[in-house]
Amino acid sequence: MRRRAAPLAVSALLLAAGCTSSSGGDGGGEGDPVTAATATPGERLTVVADTEPAAAAVSASRALFEESGVVVVAPDGDRAATLLGASAAVGLGVPLLLDPDGEGSDDAVTEELDRLGATTVLAVGADTAPGDLDVVSVPATAEAVSAATGLDLAEADPVPEGGEAAAVAGLEPDAPAALRPEDGGGQDEGEASGELPEVTRGEPLEGTVVLADGDPAALAGVATARAAGAAVQVTEGQTDPRGSADVVDAVAGADTVVALGAGFGAEEGLDWKVETAATGTQLPGGGQVLFPQHFMVALYGHPGTGALGVLGEQDVDGAVQRARDIAAPYEPLVQDATVIPAFEIIATVASEFPTEGNDYSYEAPIDQLRPWVEAAGAAGIYVVLDLQPGRTDFVTQAELYRPLLELPHVGLALDPEWRLGPNEVHLTQIGSVDVAEVNRVVTWLADLTRENRLPQKLLVLHQFRVDMIPGREQVDLSRDEVSVMVHADGQGPQPSKQDTWRVLHGIGPEGLTWGWKNFYDEDSPMLTPEETIAQVSPRPELVTYQ
Repeated sequence: MRRRAAPLAVSALLLAAGCTSSSGGDGGGEGDPVTAATATPGERLTVVADTEPAAAAVSASRALFEESGVVVVAPDGDRAATLLGASAAVGLGVPLLLDPDGEGSDDAVTEELDRLGATTVLAVGADTAPGDLDVVSVPATAEAVSAATGLDLAEADPVPEGGEAAAVAGLEPDAPAALRPEDGGGQDEGEASGELPEVTRGEPLEGTVVLADGDPAALAGVATARAAGAAVQVTEGQTDPRGSADVVDAVAGADTVVALGAGFGAEEGLDWKVETAATGTQLPGGGQVLFPQHFMVALYGHPGTGALGVLGEQDVDGAVQRARDIAAPYEPLVQDATVIPAFEIIATVASEFPTEGNDYSYEAPIDQLRPWVEAAGAAGIYVVLDLQPGRTDFVTQAELYRPLLELPHVGLALDPEWRLGPNEVHLTQIGSVDVAEVNRVVTWLADLTRENRLPQKLLVLHQFRVDMIPGREQVDLSRDEVSVMVHADGQGPQPSKQDTWRVLHGIGPEGLTWGWKNFYDEDSPMLTPEETIAQVSPRPELVTYQ
């Protein structure tokens, strides 16, 4: 390995690409300044999902840099050297690569150094680096790195184990801090073997957001992203970009997105999920995924009448306030989710007499429901439209309310009790719906959600008898656009309600969400909020009041 950097001539082509003149470090070594040129990813979404740290570092460098005369290299597995190497890379504005064997012999790293046009390597915590380049070796100490780079590294709190990605993501290129592990490590003595040439930073990638799942294997990639001037959002293991308000906000402001971490490679539908997050639209309570981030408390009924539930016992403004009031007692009881008030509006009402089309169902006009739906949305209240279809099918009725279901805070409920066969009438028998029809609704609602780039929709299946949904264990849970919930509608003595709850849970499939209903008049007694949380186990995601 050579120990002194040869001058690097900067081509006119690279200057025309828009490199800035800001310096990443004064350096002080002999030779002309060298250039780092960033590269905006060519695709809307780039996934870097390598499982090996050295490979992930190379992939991130390829995605975000076109050229870099200086590159920082640290031994793979050396936590102290990697953290301090990240500080140096971000301060200089150059990639951070990892040497997997610590002996400077890795072909992939050598090839990346060649592609970048590197002439000098800053080897942090090592004496050698891959490639036949000038090497400035430094022990993993802030003093040695500052001496070699000319960077004024600020002091920082020690980085706890597991906090590496967040610490590196928080590095500021203009004022980098010297990161060090909480449990020690690094080298206590030694000096830099030389000084780096001055580095001219590349144009910051202000339109690129990097999502980092926190996988330690991607740590060098996080440093490279910050060195390139990209914003980094650490998702703490969450690989669905719809999953938090912060991630949705970050993606909404980005031109391009890089998903960094092995978990993103296994996330099905990552492309459309990114496009959904890019809308910036959020559910009440934040984010674009319903559960387990949220816990809903709903009023049930039909506007204008108290005969069908408590929702209609007051006007829309009164219902908004009542929904807030009924949800409030749950806030101190539910610490791990955001409590959201909700309306469940009966959109189609079962009739014991023939109606238009002879379907035995009154379909409320959209103009009647829209004021309630819009007032709820403005107040941060989620809405579920409940269907009691009589002799028609659920998809046919759902289609009638497409304009409302295209709103981001509106979901759908199916009430099989009121789904009749061709010659049946209400109140003579309890209705039912086959799982095949349920799955047609799943497909219809999921397609609507994806086509309109909407947050996840809630699909509620009301049930208090097993035979109300034959084949329920085969319900389609493969569509991430929809969260399918079984809502236990049993009423009466609490032991009977608990028996129904246990039986319904025993059917499956795994992955359903769950709702519980409290009846003011029919339960004996009706549970208080405290009793609901304490006695209904597992805890439901939705509690409805009727």
